[in-house]
Amino acid sequence: MNVLAIDTSTYVLGVSVIKEGQPVGEKMTNIKKNHALRLMPAVEQLLRDVDIKPADLDRIVVSHGPGSYTGVRIAVTTAKTLAWSLNIPVVGVSSLEALAQNGRYFQGLIAPFIDARRGQVFTGLYQGGTGSVENVIEDGLTDHRAWLEKLKSYQKPVLFLGNEWDKHVEVIEEIMGEQAVLAKPADRLLKPAQLAELGIEKTPLENVHALTPQYLRLAEAEAKWMEQNGREEEKR
Repeated sequence: MNVLAIDTSTYVLGVSVIKEGQPVGEKMTNIKKNHALRLMPAVEQLLRDVDIKPADLDRIVVSHGPGSYTGVRIAVTTAKTLAWSLNIPVVGVSSLEALAQNGRYFQGLIAPFIDARRGQVFTGLYQGGTGSVENVIEDGLTDHRAWLEKLKSYQKPVLFLGNEWDKHVEVIEEIMGEQAVLAKPADRLLKPAQLAELGIEKTPLENVHALTPQYLRLAEAEAKWMEQNGREEEKR
């Protein structure tokens, strides 16, 4: 099976290709630049590098959130467009589940997180240790301090994987103490090749258009609009 995987759910832009079941190419950057301008050129370059034509692809895999509203939308829209134009299946994978794969051999709990601003994080809880990862608590949006207090109550070591580390490491160490295991920098980033492998294991959607971003919250502009309109309704 030939698979193309793409991720732009955070600052990371990741593209990978699996050819006949083997990872053959991966491109990843972790810089604050425009994903909309860089994603398709990265896809095209990687496919050329590994000598695969778009028509040779059997499946598109995409990190469908949570994460940056704009980033998730870019990746999902690109994946759906490619899958539809090539008439091949598309698979959406949780960005947190894909990130948790970095801890699949960790003997303990795994808490991948993505910064959601205002002291909040997108996160979930996973169990590793066997070379595979099992979801323990579903992905969601939560106050990070409250989440850490909950994790502390498990009285087990917890591996933390996530972006924008500087915003969260202090509170993690403050609340979790010795229970916190802090991943090395390279392991804090979602690996596109692992995203591709996850996508192979999952059942693709029959209808490409059924794939939707998993924002886990409204975009800020939508939230403000609804809040404002709600106030106007109350005045009537």
